[in-house]
Amino acid sequence: MTFVPPPAPGRELSNPPSDGISNLRFSNLSDHLLVSSWDKSVRLYDASANVLRGEFMHGGPVLDCCFHDDSSGFSVSADHTVRRLVFSSNKEDILGRHEAPVRCVEYSYAAGQLITGSWDKTLKCWDPRGASGQDRTLVGTYAQPERVYSLSLVGNRLVVATAGRHVNVYDLRNMSQPEQRRESSLKYQTRCVRCYPNGTGYALSSVEGRVAMEFFELSEASQAKKYAFKCHRKSEAGRDIVYPVNAIAFHPIYGTFATGGCDGFVNVWDGNNKKRLYQYSKYPTSVAALSFSKDGRLLAVASSYTYEEGDKPHEPDSIFVRSVNEIEVKPKPKVLP
Repeated sequence: MTFVPPPAPGRELSNPPSDGISNLRFSNLSDHLLVSSWDKSVRLYDASANVLRGEFMHGGPVLDCCFHDDSSGFSVSADHTVRRLVFSSNKEDILGRHEAPVRCVEYSYAAGQLITGSWDKTLKCWDPRGASGQDRTLVGTYAQPERVYSLSLVGNRLVVATAGRHVNVYDLRNMSQPEQRRESSLKYQTRCVRCYPNGTGYALSSVEGRVAMEFFELSEASQAKKYAFKCHRKSEAGRDIVYPVNAIAFHPIYGTFATGGCDGFVNVWDGNNKKRLYQYSKYPTSVAALSFSKDGRLLAVASSYTYEEGDKPHEPDSIFVRSVNEIEVKPKPKVLP
């Protein structure tokens, strides 16, 4: 039997969501993949086997999801709810609520808490071990300068990016006030923030084809290392066409990172050496979300129109899982002059 290589974008998962994909995430323990969508669903896939393992329906579009462990996860929705999902029994319960759509969710293994960010301009921390019911699970509510757009965690550090280009950095052990209050170094709206796996800083992307590389340490030497670069752009008839950068995902082994944009491209970057390592062939429509598997062998790509040009005919929403070759993600050794 002759071996037919998989198509360039990777293997397409069957039973994809029927509307925009808001996020997808690999488990820290397996090749299970959790996917949230505007079709009001959260889907659990076994990405290696290409099997849909479970589906949860919500009262409104689901804007984000994350794993707790391989048996349970969390989701947040435009219906203002924060939910816990138990995969084995296909059961869910409402942990609590915000006053407006909930945009993002992260589970902190360091603190044993769930963190949610909402368009009600607050961050909430929850203890999912408490019995259900907001009075028993809510640990604290923390006012933010604007609507929360993106969250990221590394160890005890939490980075919160909001509308109005604000960035707050917290220590989860003392949430009473931010450790640092910053402004994005990019001029346009923030799309995504992701902490470096080594805990020294974060990458932040904007709607204007740009990514900023930032550092937590406030010393002059550390701040001198920060920079920003242009990406997800093209020149046409002498004009620069600029696309939003929707997604950033760090490779768990090498610390390099992938970005996904509304141009349908996924690029892989070596942030330390300021180089692009790889560009994957173009996806059918905008790249809405990205996630590497726990060992970095797989990359999940959500090819899903993000309505940056309004309602128009577009390719169906789909999830591609591609095998990652070391050459695409491993930093190249520096060549001495």
